[in-house]
Amino acid sequence: MAAKYVLKKTANGQFKFDLHAGNGEPILASESYVAKQSAENGIASVQKNSPDEDQYERKTASNGQAYFVLKATNGQVIGTSEMYSSTQARDNGIESVKKNGPTTDVKDET
Repeated sequence: MAAKYVLKKTANGQFKFDLHAGNGEPILASESYVAKQSAENGIASVQKNSPDEDQYERKTASNGQAYFVLKATNGQVIGTSEMYSSTQARDNGIESVKKNGPTTDVKDET
């Protein structure tokens, strides 16, 4: 199974996407967008920026769990990871997004 983006419409009528690894697990979630085209532009930004180590910001939540955000070249956050139990697991997540982010496979569920 190949990596893919899943584009969805939210309950309040906005749009968001998740990047899923080849095993089907979600590895990056977008913010909500008012317009579908904006969400599609977000996917294109992840495809472009995900291979670049400098675009990742490693963070720790208030409960001590590790996570990361992927930023565009303008500094805007384009995706957020799940919470991880360790910094090593978080770093593995980053490597997965670097590897899978450039995929052009988009499943439109809108």
